[in-house]
Amino acid sequence: MSTIRSHILNNATAGSITDTKVSILIPVRNEGLNLRIMLKILKAVVEVPYEVLVIYDHPDDDSVPVVNELKDEQPQLQAVHNTIGPGVAHAIRAGVDESRGEYILIFAADEVGPVLAIEDMLKLMEDGCEFVSCTRYAHGGRRLGGSFIGGILSRTANRLFRIIAGISFTDCTTGIKMFRRSIFHQLHLEAKPVGWAVAFEMAIKAQHLRLRLGEVPIISIDRLYGGESTFKLGSWTVEYSKWFLWGAFHLRRLGRKQTKVAVALPSYYVPVR
Repeated sequence: MSTIRSHILNNATAGSITDTKVSILIPVRNEGLNLRIMLKILKAVVEVPYEVLVIYDHPDDDSVPVVNELKDEQPQLQAVHNTIGPGVAHAIRAGVDESRGEYILIFAADEVGPVLAIEDMLKLMEDGCEFVSCTRYAHGGRRLGGSFIGGILSRTANRLFRIIAGISFTDCTTGIKMFRRSIFHQLHLEAKPVGWAVAFEMAIKAQHLRLRLGEVPIISIDRLYGGESTFKLGSWTVEYSKWFLWGAFHLRRLGRKQTKVAVALPSYYVPVR
């Protein structure tokens, strides 16, 4: 019996929020429809004791009524008003401050496919990893939908970054990350609240800190249930380029030998022969 399964059975009768294994942080900006669907899927798929913190910037966000409507039937659900500052980076800080789980999972409300990777991410954490990132670009991972230009830039940047900086992750820029809450403040997040640049920063600093790393492939379907993308070519390119240069400089100073990454292959992955 796996460690995760044992934990489920040991806590099945307790059901206390204080037994929270993982805190799922979902930064939102008017993601009411996507959030409603995501919460139902999480409830059906996640088997360990967990909490969901929906983090919003403005009180009139249409995600808030969804949380208020569902929190009676999902007591692990909580809305968190981010008063630190707008954007994903500040939302993550606000969420971590309110979280109670041993592990923190950063998630996007419009991403359905990566839900299936949560168990594999938890398994890597239980096996000793301190920071786990999902990947769309290796080991059976895929990226579907979304901005065409954004997709090209993402693939190209991640490939170049591996060559130039020696990063071990195949997909630094995905926003789906899990880490031990005890290491969060070691990351000293500095990215400006531009898109999900903070996820890129986190991946770089995790390797720079020589944390034990893990990677799980996902099938990412961008905005399967609609909504408006926040992608902006100009501001995103500037902020991501800044962290590209920061990582290239600092990781190269660690040496060209890449940090070993534990990889979990999903059940749907079939090796090419």
